[in-house]
Amino acid sequence: MAYKFEDLEVWTRALDYSDQVHDIAEQLPKHERYNLSDQMTRAANSIALNIAEGSTGQSDAEQDRFLRIAIRSLLETVACFHLINRRDYLDDLGLLREAYHDSETLFAKLQAFRASLDTDSTVREAPIEYDEGAPF
Repeated sequence: MAYKFEDLEVWTRALDYSDQVHDIAEQLPKHERYNLSDQMTRAANSIALNIAEGSTGQSDAEQDRFLRIAIRSLLETVACFHLINRRDYLDDLGLLREAYHDSETLFAKLQAFRASLDTDSTVREAPIEYDEGAPF
């Protein structure tokens, strides 16, 4: 393969996960087509895209930044799963359960990839502090 990311197991897992998310999105009600469905599929696509973008010609610190974005996108899809379940959008929760399980594996792989990088020079984001623990 011509590009570094194409040989990464985490990238191929991200592609598989994106396919799962798209399969779930296709089963959502039509009124969610331009809302939850689009949001969820964009986030799922973003995982693989950020792995690819961060892999080529970048420092470890820069790659780490893209992996953190990929992780955030993954968590966004998981939050969408909770909304789907909460709103009873699917009759059969099998696909949702399988995707949730695979999200845990993908999350662990992304975290392990990040841990393998030499990121001493990375810029860390300051934590957000909320009054009394509430964001609003």
